Amino acid sequence: MSNPVFFTSAGSLGDVSPGGIFVLEGPEARHAVTVKRLGVGEPVDIADGSGARLTGTVAEAGPGGLTVTASDVVFEEQPDVRLVLVQALAKGDRDELAIETATELGIDAVLPWQSERSIVRWKGDRASKAHAKWESVVTAAAKQARRAWIPQVRTMVDTGSLAKAVSQADLAIILHEDAKNPLRTVLEEFAATNATAPREVLLIVGPEGGISPREVTRLSDAGAVTALLGHHVLRSSTAGPAAVVLASDILGRW
Repeated sequence: MSNPVFFTSAGSLGDVSPGGIFVLEGPEARHAVTVKRLGVGEPVDIADGSGARLTGTVAEAGPGGLTVTASDVVFEEQPDVRLVLVQALAKGDRDELAIETATELGIDAVLPWQSERSIVRWKGDRASKAHAKWESVVTAAAKQARRAWIPQVRTMVDTGSLAKAVSQADLAIILHEDAKNPLRTVLEEFAATNATAPREVLLIVGPEGGISPREVTRLSDAGAVTALLGHHVLRSSTAGPAAVVLASDILGRW
């Protein structure tokens, strides 16, 4: 069974080496001690959310923090092909469910999209609170999946800004029920290019009402391609994670 994971701030594991001591403090330490009830001698991983992972054993557990003796400290590289889920804002927390599941499956970043047909709107104070909620969701999911990397939650975009992101991506795929080419075919053709430099793939998912024809045209003009995920219409909360699974397999991430 894998060790439980608790997060510390990015870069804080840089000076720790095998045999050294690291003290985890704050909410994560309280969770480890009071909720998980970790005790002396139990194995644990501490990750900084940016690739560094300390594996060790609990030396002391108390109100002041969790003291861990490091047995190993490693840095986990990101995949050569990074996957970004562009998730349209959706009602009923379906967007949060999408990014939660995608994080557990290995997504590298999520991009909130205020699409034309999104019922939910991020405006004013709600925008900052909603963004913070998404960060909380992906952090919890990364912990559940025992990841060393916490996916980046990028700043929300409208369709105009998304078109700019599409133009800069190595591949941008609109998951659309009217597409002719299967997602598998699009991904296999991309994988066959054999590029060795890091690449980024955007997986674009619309809201409950779907992506409008005008948006499809605008994103396609910016360089996006449409792809058919399957023969059934999936919910906004399901399409992204399903695409992550297929992309992770075909692009050699798994």
